[in-house]
Amino acid sequence: MEMLKKSIVLLVAFLLLLAGVRVTDAHAQTPDGFGKPAAVQAVADTPDYQTKAKAAVLMDAQTGRVLFAQNAGLRLPMASTTKIMTALLTLEQGGLDDYFQVDSDAIRVEGSSMGLQEGDSVSLRALAYGMLLASGNDGANAAAVRISGSIPAFVERMNARAAEIGMADTRFATPSGLDDPGHYSTAYDMALLAREALQNPLFAEICAQSKAVVQYGNPPYNRWLTNHNRLLREYPGTIGVKTGFTKASGRCLVSCAERDGVRLIAVTLGCPDDWNEHRRLFDRYFGLLTPDDLSGYLPHTGLQLPVAGGTEPAVALRYTPPPAMALLEGDRVEVRAVAAPLVFAPVEQGDLLGHLTICCNGEPVAELPLTAAQPVEATTPSPRESLLEWLFT
Repeated sequence: MEMLKKSIVLLVAFLLLLAGVRVTDAHAQTPDGFGKPAAVQAVADTPDYQTKAKAAVLMDAQTGRVLFAQNAGLRLPMASTTKIMTALLTLEQGGLDDYFQVDSDAIRVEGSSMGLQEGDSVSLRALAYGMLLASGNDGANAAAVRISGSIPAFVERMNARAAEIGMADTRFATPSGLDDPGHYSTAYDMALLAREALQNPLFAEICAQSKAVVQYGNPPYNRWLTNHNRLLREYPGTIGVKTGFTKASGRCLVSCAERDGVRLIAVTLGCPDDWNEHRRLFDRYFGLLTPDDLSGYLPHTGLQLPVAGGTEPAVALRYTPPPAMALLEGDRVEVRAVAAPLVFAPVEQGDLLGHLTICCNGEPVAELPLTAAQPVEATTPSPRESLLEWLFT
């Protein structure tokens, strides 16, 4: 009898652990249900197309699926595209419009500048504009000191956030992207970063602007800033993201464009002809992709989960259909339902009971939570209460 109890306890613990994993995974998804893409180790070079870049990636911004790869995991300097991370962390702070005096040491930095002077007053919002449009190294350093107290402390914050995003082959050493032996990333990781940043509405709004007026100075006054990203003016549908250049890195560019409901992120590192390479990548893959609403793959009725000890024998499951997904000709789509064999009553409406996993060519690209469509009350006493009472007496 004791051995039987021990076995049942282990089974109950396993089911609870399984449920915990499901809840965690569901919370890790983006609001539309699309999750993180496959690890870079699984991204092979695209055999039928090449760019002039040392490394390049084209990613579907919605699913995180890599559509084109060339040395996607090669660690390289990424210059001022670094400021995607610095600006994102800046815009995640409170008090974005509070003015403060810039740190005089922080703004003494070489390279591109938004024109900060000692004694200037500025807001974090204005610094984000200065980073994303004028690529101000002074703005990046000023924000770092304001947020974390010092540049090294802010860099730690950058690397911690990179780990959260899944940027496994990235190491930040500066907020600005100036050359440093310990400062590097990959085309794949920078695409991940851009995808994360574009989900921040303020970031997306700022990096899409060709020009903007912001206020800073002593006292603050209006300044016009022009975006270095030529694609915003020259390629229809461009909505960001960031340029970069040093002698060591060469030309680096992270861009995003959308057409007919499809949003693509392009990254090139060390590319002498980056503007044209991004145009060619966008033209090629916008022409190859077709939005599909996935209705033919998703179940419409009959999703139920048995209920033990309830006033109803089963509970209906529901999910929110995802937006259309961009597919290439020949893509294979599968949908898998994952849930426990049964659930114990009581069940509350909206309880998370499982998920639908959408796979494209065998790789998971979306996870849709399955929730209870209605409550199910428990009979008295409930089987779960009786089972637990028996197990622990």
